[in-house]
Order: sequence, then C-alpha cells, then structure tokens
Amino acid sequence: MIVIRSAQPLEWREIAAIAAGASLELSPEAEARIAAARRLVDEIVTRGIRAYGVNTGVGALCDVVVSQAEQRDLSHNILMSHAVGVGAPLGREETRAIIAAAINNFAHGHSGVRLEVVRTLLALLNADTLPEVPAFGSVGYLSHMAHIALVCVGAGHVRAGGERITGDDALRRLGLEPMTLEAKEGLSLVNGTPCVTGLAALAMARAQRFLDWADVVSAMSFENLGGQLDALDPQSLAFRRSEGLALVGARLRAALSDSAILNESVGRRTQDPLSLRTIPHVHGAARDALKMTAEVVDRELASITDNPIVAGTPEAPRVFSQAHAVGASMALAMDGIAVTMAQVSALAERRLDRLVNPLVSGLPAFLAEIGGTRSGFMIAQYTAASLVAQNRRIAAPASLDGGVTSGLQEDHLCHATPAALKALEIIENSARILGIELLAATQAYDLQPTQLARAPYTDSLRAKVRGVLPIYRDDRPLANDMTFAFRMIADGVPPPLPGPSTRTDGTDDPQSTAAAPATVAAHRCAESANDALAMLPEAHGR
Repeated sequence: MIVIRSAQPLEWREIAAIAAGASLELSPEAEARIAAARRLVDEIVTRGIRAYGVNTGVGALCDVVVSQAEQRDLSHNILMSHAVGVGAPLGREETRAIIAAAINNFAHGHSGVRLEVVRTLLALLNADTLPEVPAFGSVGYLSHMAHIALVCVGAGHVRAGGERITGDDALRRLGLEPMTLEAKEGLSLVNGTPCVTGLAALAMARAQRFLDWADVVSAMSFENLGGQLDALDPQSLAFRRSEGLALVGARLRAALSDSAILNESVGRRTQDPLSLRTIPHVHGAARDALKMTAEVVDRELASITDNPIVAGTPEAPRVFSQAHAVGASMALAMDGIAVTMAQVSALAERRLDRLVNPLVSGLPAFLAEIGGTRSGFMIAQYTAASLVAQNRRIAAPASLDGGVTSGLQEDHLCHATPAALKALEIIENSARILGIELLAATQAYDLQPTQLARAPYTDSLRAKVRGVLPIYRDDRPLANDMTFAFRMIADGVPPPLPGPSTRTDGTDDPQSTAAAPATVAAHRCAESANDALAMLPEAHGR
C-alpha cells in the first residue's frame, strides 16, 4: 500500500497504515509547499528578521542573538544537545508513526526545512531503516525527534533488517550522504507535535482493534454465564442516546444469534450482574470516546505545530514564534484513551472472575477438569487482576504532571508524548487481560454441564482457539497459551460478524482505508501466532 501526502493532510488511519508498513510518498504539490517555506526562511536569514531558533538561541536563550555565520552550528548543536533519551528504544511501528507524522507536518509548508531533509526521512522510512529512539526522557517531544534527526547528519544508530548500524552507514547504504543542516532545520526537526500525534494514531488503531475483540470475547463469557438477552434488547438500549452503545448492542446480538445456551437461560434471573449487563454501556462509551479522540488526532495532523511558524511571501515573510508546538489537546486526549481502555479491560477481568468462580458460574472451580490436583485458571485470574491494578496506577493523567524547565521559560508542561506512551502500555496490558478471558471462555465451553448448542459465531471463535490449543489440563505452562491469545488480539482482527460491516465509530464503511491497519495486522497475525505456538510443543498433535 502507498499513502500519498497531497494537498490534504494525512489522517490517523493513514499514519497507522504507514506505521504497519505502508510506504509514504509526497505529491508534487506537497514538495512545492516545502520548498516555498524554505525560501521564506532564506529571506528571514538574509534580512535578519528576528526569529526564534533561526537567529536566536532556544528555550531560555531565546533572546540571545545568533549571527548568520553561527546558524548552521546552532542547527547541528540542537540535535546533539536534545538527543537525551533514555531507556529501551521504541518499537518499529512507533518509530515509523512518528516519522510519518513529522513528514506530514513539514508538508504543510510552514516549517522551512529543505526538501532534501524531508526526502532523507522518507528514504529511511520507506527502506524500513529506522533510527533508534529511546522511549523516555521527554516532557513533550524534543528527545524523540532529536534521536530520529541524528541519523540525517550521520550520527546516532538505526535498525535495518535486524542489524544495528550507525547513522552514517545507514545513509550510505541508501546512497545518501550525511547532511549539513541549514538555519532553522535543527529546531524544525525536533519540535512540533509529530511525536505524540504519530503515537496517538498508533494507539487509535490498537484501541480500535482491542474494542472489536472485546465485544466478541465478552459475548463468549456472556453466553457461558447464561446472560439474560434482555440486556441487549434494542428497544431498551435505545433509551440511552449513544451511537457506541447502539453499535455494541448490535454486535453482541449478531455474535450471540441462535444460541441455544442463552435461549435456555431466558427468565432465569431478573437481571444479570453489572459485569454482564453493562457490556454495551461500557464498550459503547469507549467507542464514543474513541470517536471523539479521532477528531482530536485528525485536527492535530491538519494543524501546523512548529515554533516558529513561517508564513507570508518572500517579499513579506512573517514569523510566528509562539506556542503551537504545545500538545495540550493531545495530552488530554491520550489521558482519556488510557482511562477508557483501562475501564474496558477492568470489566473483562470481572467477567473472568465470574467464569472461574464456582459460586456464580455453575462450572467446575477455576475451570479445572479435576479439582484439587489441578488449579486451572485460578492463577491466570491473578495475572489479570495484577494488570488491572497496573493499568489503574499508570492511568493517572500525565497532563497534570506539570514541571518547570529551561530556566522558567518553559514553566508549563502538558507531557503529551508520555501520555501517549502510557496509553499504548495500557492498551497492551488490556489485550493481555482480554486474551486470558478468551482462553477462559473457551475452556468454559468445554466444561458446560449441558450439550446445548453455542451461537454459530462464538462457536467459530472457540474453534479458532481450539484449532491450536487443546483443552487446558494443567499439563503445560499456561503463560505460553496466554502469549498465544495475546498475539491473536494484539496483531489480528476477529472474524467478521454476521450482518453489515461497520467501522468502530458506527458508520457503514466496509471499503474504507480504515481497514488498512487491520488488514496489515491480519497478515502479521499468522506469523506472530506461529511464534507464540513455537513455545507450545506439547500442543502439537493433540
């Protein structure tokens, strides 16, 4: 797949597709805008117009004038001094998403970097020759972008085909030479909100995939526990005004259609526990939140987030040395998604607890075939409870962390990139929790006291798991099964539900480019699942 950055800015779905492996190209119009913005910077330099980071220092040094002869040094030195990231490097998809969002920002035509700089980033991206970017150490965006930009000047390191090489070697393998940065280019390469916006697009894609799985896995638990179908009644759900609620209700009805187990349980209880009857409400609220967040991310991708911004004409250039690089809206949005995913996965753990608890499930204790000598899923539920607690701890809003940097010049910090990173961590934890529920629900089907027919859709999900993993008899480390289920959810998409295809925002759009990240992920799923399966030698042939 090729994504083209044209007159229209990229949307989050396109960034997610590029993160998953699609290539990116610039239209001639986008290249012309980048070149025009560079001409504005050249005029600013020639005329000596005061511009932050062009002919002044940065941060608290913004009033220190830098001569024209020193401006190349300023650009180079900004990269060196801002490359202060620590910790393990970001993953492939995270790095690709950030680079794609940065190129999108430059293509607005208000940054002032030369076209050669953008083409170098494109070459690295499309060759999957990716800078090594430490995950931590930024209160906003500076260190991550600095480590990416290091490679443009032949410094830093990259990962290419599983090999770690220097930035200089990476460029030469691509037929490129290390660059000497011109005025403003060092600052343009490190500032703005591409870092958080790229990560947010990736979080959106993963959250969307997680919610699709959450609906169908919760349907399995609902069926195993004999849930009351009244909780999914469309007339009842319509009393609450929510597109997400209506969509989830429809999805659950489709997944549970023709279930003899549920038909048998009709009227058995006046109402189910909240962990069952609030599935449409909690999952629906999450989808509504995701839709609102998508609007925030797409607005950010359509915005110019440099400091300074260059505009006007070569005859009358203008410089805006203000605060458009501050990502307050993104910080708030990512904090919201973190809490949203934490709540959905906490509900999954509550369903899991009911599946393993014989006092409420009507199933063998802890889903073990033989009690006493076998513990079944007893301790797997501990793992889920631990991950729920971890999510709760890290869901605290990063946007409120505050702090003061740069000698009181930067005395308000919204921590947008850390907010996105913790949202990604919570989504991963949540997929692990849901994977445990998937395994437990599959096991519960095998231990049902009656032979009533499952819904065709949930039966297909059970068969998907059982096609790889046999019933669990405490005969192998359960952690390996959990890894397999996690990879199914994190890397793949659930089988399509009966009925019309819908996007997670509730609109019919089966042919949308929204499917692109999921399609790429689906192709990866088999490989990832096979990797997990390699840890399960006991499972083969059973």
